[in-house]
Amino acid sequence: MTTQTQKNESTAPLYVALELGNSKWKLLSAVRLGARPRTVSIAAGDLAALKAEIVKSRQRHGLSEAAPVLSCYEAGRDGFWLHRALLSEGIENIVVDPSSIAVDRRARRAKTDRLDAEKLLRHLIRFQEDPQEWRVVRVPSVEDEDERHLHRELTRLKRERTQHTNLIKSLLVLHGLRLAVRSSFLEDQSQLSIPSRLRARLIRQYQRRQLVEDQIRDLEKERRDLIAFGETVTARQAAHLSKLCGIGETSAWVFASELFSWRELRNRRQVASLLGLTPTPYNSDQGEREQGISKAGLRDVRALAVEISWCWLRYQPQSRLSRWYRERFGSGRRSRKVGIVALARKLMIALWRYTEFGIVPEGATLKV
Repeated sequence: MTTQTQKNESTAPLYVALELGNSKWKLLSAVRLGARPRTVSIAAGDLAALKAEIVKSRQRHGLSEAAPVLSCYEAGRDGFWLHRALLSEGIENIVVDPSSIAVDRRARRAKTDRLDAEKLLRHLIRFQEDPQEWRVVRVPSVEDEDERHLHRELTRLKRERTQHTNLIKSLLVLHGLRLAVRSSFLEDQSQLSIPSRLRARLIRQYQRRQLVEDQIRDLEKERRDLIAFGETVTARQAAHLSKLCGIGETSAWVFASELFSWRELRNRRQVASLLGLTPTPYNSDQGEREQGISKAGLRDVRALAVEISWCWLRYQPQSRLSRWYRERFGSGRRSRKVGIVALARKLMIALWRYTEFGIVPEGATLKV
């Protein structure tokens, strides 16, 4: 029996859990549940040390050099470069959604890197038998991940432009002045009675705002050219989406790059779950209530989907979705706000079918 067990363990896979930190990584390895894991710490980002420790872990657990290695780590700040590096070394790796990992619900619980890594390791071993143990993140390619930077930078720059504008207005209000921040701001402020230090600060702040404005204009032109002439999957899908009335360049690019181009969504439930537009019922014993939508997943895309739903009602009034909304939520201010979220879910599923299968939403019109 001992000989048979040793023989099976020599060909068993090596399970490795990585707890990634800013200065160091915690690495735990084992071959089965219940066995004492090997625990080591290495410098963050040191791939050579990581590969050396995996070799030592094989030897420590009595595995051959050809034994497969299954590793995992939580999605976070390090992104997906480590995942690609592990795959290039022949190591099968999965990136785990942290919110899908079960935690102790007691008021106080111990939390250390070692305990977190041990939990990851246990879940990884169980995951081979039960795929519902946790949720795995779909990793984009380098090209798909790179295309997402365009709209994310645009979003950040627009927020920064708003911050500059609000600061300029706040500085003026300190002296009881109110002035619109527009292209003629430098000429307008020269006509006001403002202390010299404040005037100089306002000019510098406005110049920073103009720099952000120029970068926004350049990025929007780049996005417009990509939608018109781009050959990538994201560009083609964005061009396809922008043919619908009510869908502009911004929403078309965001939906294509964040949702439809690389995630390989298989059904409508995955579309709704990715946006956090799924119901969360609470039904226990005699208590039953609806807690609202889950709000998990892509928060910014969900907010944009709700915004586009209002545009859909305006520019696609004869579509089936618009008629359904007016019949069910047409009366009452609160019911309209609740119903727009339901419309957003239906609309995103319809747009997914439009990009994936070419099915135009019923009653929708295309741009000339």
